[in-house]
Amino acid sequence: MTEFRSFRASAVVVRHGDWGEADRLLTLYTREQGMVKALAKGARKITSRKAGHLQPFTHITVQLAKGRDLLIVTQAETVDAFLPLHDNLIKTGYAAYIVELLYRFSYEEEGGNPSLFKLLVDTLGRIEKEDEAWLSVRYYEMRLLDIVGFRPQLFECANCGREILPEDQFFSFMTGGVICPQCGQGLPNLAKISMETLKYLRHFQRSSYRDASRAHPSPEVQKEAEALMQGYFTYLLERELNTPGFIKRIKS
Repeated sequence: MTEFRSFRASAVVVRHGDWGEADRLLTLYTREQGMVKALAKGARKITSRKAGHLQPFTHITVQLAKGRDLLIVTQAETVDAFLPLHDNLIKTGYAAYIVELLYRFSYEEEGGNPSLFKLLVDTLGRIEKEDEAWLSVRYYEMRLLDIVGFRPQLFECANCGREILPEDQFFSFMTGGVICPQCGQGLPNLAKISMETLKYLRHFQRSSYRDASRAHPSPEVQKEAEALMQGYFTYLLERELNTPGFIKRIKS
């Protein structure tokens, strides 16, 4: 990370926890420096002016100073609190999911990524405003994979390279792409993917959100696409994510 005494940043509060008797330890995803940890001194006091600006999922402008071991929050102003994300448990779950994905694919001191920051803020806004978050979450997943370098191969067979024909296929988490029926007969650990589901995933991968939002997949396609993406993320991260189970529980 670049040496500095103090800097101003656009940030989203990813996590927070108690620190000492009155302080708050924050994990922030900043446009300028990527993922950072910062200490908000006195933020848990009733009289704190910072506390209301430092809730999870909040988009803020923050002044950070270099402390002995951690960055110190000296000022914070809310840009967008995304209040409906806190008032609706299902929306809270989806917001927590996209933040968890970001956290798992990010590392401290890796530097800023304006495209990823914009994707995060845009997706929080979409979840806030839309009645159903399925599409905005799937679009976020596909764009996140693009940005972090794990773009799935959806148009040619990831094993033989031949163009994918309009028929049901397989998907390999190990190779990160679609496997044609001919290759799929001899390869282990493949997931089935219908042509209908593949069509929508391709659409999300190559379209703007405005164009992608015109899609109306069936409940069966939604379920299949979600399971496929969860399987791919579990393989990439070598662990299951925490939030999908939470979302399922609150929706059941």
